[in-house]
Amino acid sequence: MKINSILDKALEGGELSAQEGAVLFTARKEDFQRLIVVSDELRQRRVGDRVGYVINRNVNFTNVCVKRCGFCAFSRGHAAGEGYFLPVEEILRRIGEALELGGTEVCIQAGLPPGIDGTFYIELCRTIKKSFPGIHVHAFSPEEVLYGATLSHRSVEDYLKALLDAGLGSMPGTSAEILDDGIRERISPGRISTSNWVRVVRSAHRLGIPTTSTIMYGHVETGLDRARHLALLRTIQQETGKITELVPLSFVAAEAPMTKKSLIAGIQKEAAREDVLRMYAVARLMLNEWIPNIQASWVKQGPSLAQDCLRAGANDFGGTLMNESISTSAGATHGQFLHPSQIRSIIRSAGRTPYQRSTSYGVLRVFESEPDVPEPAWKNEQFGSYHELIASPDYRFRNRGSFVQLH
Repeated sequence: MKINSILDKALEGGELSAQEGAVLFTARKEDFQRLIVVSDELRQRRVGDRVGYVINRNVNFTNVCVKRCGFCAFSRGHAAGEGYFLPVEEILRRIGEALELGGTEVCIQAGLPPGIDGTFYIELCRTIKKSFPGIHVHAFSPEEVLYGATLSHRSVEDYLKALLDAGLGSMPGTSAEILDDGIRERISPGRISTSNWVRVVRSAHRLGIPTTSTIMYGHVETGLDRARHLALLRTIQQETGKITELVPLSFVAAEAPMTKKSLIAGIQKEAAREDVLRMYAVARLMLNEWIPNIQASWVKQGPSLAQDCLRAGANDFGGTLMNESISTSAGATHGQFLHPSQIRSIIRSAGRTPYQRSTSYGVLRVFESEPDVPEPAWKNEQFGSYHELIASPDYRFRNRGSFVQLH
């Protein structure tokens, strides 16, 4: 297959196969340049020139996890001195602070801590919605849902129904990495299988719970592995229509155990700029008609490269985050939050119009120009950092007492 003929097919609205997507991942030089141009053209046709962002806060309430994924520098064992678990009062304080700054979403994900009751995720969701009825709770990866269901001896569907009744608004489609069990066994043995990930996501969609979708790339996978992953996401979306966005996440190698300890041969150290742009462009071509929103990850790529992604198929700049722990712990150096005015400036510099959106991509406010009334000033130190948190004795998991439970 020739790259030009595949690009022509995409421009004519044809659906690309995984094999055709894999060929596009080989694009270099002139082929690469045309791939970027085509992806930008399809983006403009599909979603126009507005770029969204959401004012949100991440709350990674614990870094203690029963799994040991080779790519994860965030997790700690239950007896580790750096293992923490935030009490519910601190979780609520962080959410309240986000609301005061205009936040509309709280994103909750964490490790899989031992010793919690299976209803913990349900009760946490209920407590948040009781305290802050207006906040959108975007929470719990498919892995966390499966863990909670297993601990509580419920089916995945029953567990998701309970989460929905407790106020869950949507789920992050994380814990996906590459949806291929051979790769998963290499980089994250014991993690949720491809079939179980798909089962949880489809079950959520049947209940009306939307999810995002992700791909973590740039480690041991091939172009065909990436393309097959995208094709699987497309198939799910064709069946359910409940995936709100794709978030490509480049592997951050600096502190990852499988890199530092040389656990896996042939692992890549870092996705190069061209590879990042190629990932976004191929995703746009393969998913354009079905998953129109593709999010540039500034916390992974940095604001400058994330801005370039807006010219390679992306149409969203993600969230303000306020507390970003997982990429930071892996060695990402791009900070843990961006002020909305910074995000808008980056978007405008790319020649696009910024708009503030809801989690589900509802338009909250379009910014043709900067507001006359300045927004609240945010200071990095007011949110605290991951490194401060793991160094603090305040929330030690091994000294947790009763704060793991909500009652």
